[in-house]
Amino acid sequence: MNSLEKQWIIIQAYKHNGELHRQWSHSYVLEDNEDYVILASVFASVIESDGRKWHTKEPAIFILSKKEWFNVIAMLKEDGVCFYVNIASPTIFDKGFLKYIDYDLDIKLYGDGSTKLLDVSEYRKHAHEQNYPDEIRSILSKSVDDVFAKMNAREFPFQANKINYYYKLFKKTVNQ
Repeated sequence: MNSLEKQWIIIQAYKHNGELHRQWSHSYVLEDNEDYVILASVFASVIESDGRKWHTKEPAIFILSKKEWFNVIAMLKEDGVCFYVNIASPTIFDKGFLKYIDYDLDIKLYGDGSTKLLDVSEYRKHAHEQNYPDEIRSILSKSVDDVFAKMNAREFPFQANKINYYYKLFKKTVNQ
């Protein structure tokens, strides 16, 4: 795949059954390497599967993994960086979009270092309704453990200084 760097691109999240779940507009690709696509957005418009539209409230850096089963939205809030993790399939580039499958489970890392696993009931419901294979369930469970370990060790991408670096690069690159 050719590098996507310095392009504006749309990110699409799907569900296991193939239905489009959510779409983010106008995210700028800062880095495209073997492991991640790193993007920035400011007040992106988001379209939900039910047609509802909204705009993000703060700048964000997306770290979309190409190999691991999670991605990260690092939100630059007034009181620091907040990390929102989607437990999801590795991201692919397909037909002009960055795409992944969202597997419901989310983890939040707050500025004070506390963490929270979110949407467990939604995961259980969809896992049953959409018949997630045992292999996928096992991968997702391991991914949750891996994310918590990375958070606790403050490994990339859970480093506020790296997120701030990418945001400064974005502002410099697009003259914001």
